Amino acid sequence: MQSVAIAMRLARPVIIALFVSLCASARAFGGDAAALEILGFSADGSVFAFEEYGVQDGSGFPYSNRYYIRTADDAFVPGTPVRVRLDDESATLEAARSQAREQGEGIVAAAELAANRGFTAALNPVTELSADPLRLVAAPRPVFPPIDAPFEFRLEVVPFGETPGCEGLGEISGFRLLRIHAEAGGVTELLHEDGSVPESRGCPVGYGLGGAQTFSIGNSLAAYAVLISVRRVGFEGPDHRWMAVTGRW
Repeated sequence: MQSVAIAMRLARPVIIALFVSLCASARAFGGDAAALEILGFSADGSVFAFEEYGVQDGSGFPYSNRYYIRTADDAFVPGTPVRVRLDDESATLEAARSQAREQGEGIVAAAELAANRGFTAALNPVTELSADPLRLVAAPRPVFPPIDAPFEFRLEVVPFGETPGCEGLGEISGFRLLRIHAEAGGVTELLHEDGSVPESRGCPVGYGLGGAQTFSIGNSLAAYAVLISVRRVGFEGPDHRWMAVTGRW
């Protein structure tokens, strides 16, 4: 019995180390959720820019994507998005972000965006569980008592079933985004509706309203961007990415 007790004491550190290793491995597996950074607007409000970045699940490669969107027609600025992925597990995330930042400098200077960041009127990270992912209502500016009518956006998920390139991955979906104009008696405006799922979006299976950024020139509201989180099939689990729908006030 004594020899058994000694053997158990000797084995205990090995068992603990194995347990810790297994726990660490369990935490390591899963999809990656891209971090979101609002870069800002151009000085005239004609362009909105944001960055998503992280480390790709499966490969371990760092990436940074910068999106520059015209607020007048919700279209990408020509030559964008900027997408950087460093196919080297030893590469740093900061290196990927630095490369993307340098490429974006010729589109709208980082200093101009930072000086015109706008106001984050609403923000729901992908970890938020209490907010309604399909409805967003907020005051556009921190003015109290308010001088603006609240704005409201509603998101509707549009199922497309199985789509080419996503076979066997479940029901792939797009979305429809609506704006409710309280100041006009509740008139509903269609801002965006997917007719199909763009290949660049991967295989999306869900969406959520992630936030809203507003921009004013002087005392007048000029532009806005609605941030939408995209949940898509990843290599080790669901990945979260970001997109935006923009408009003029």
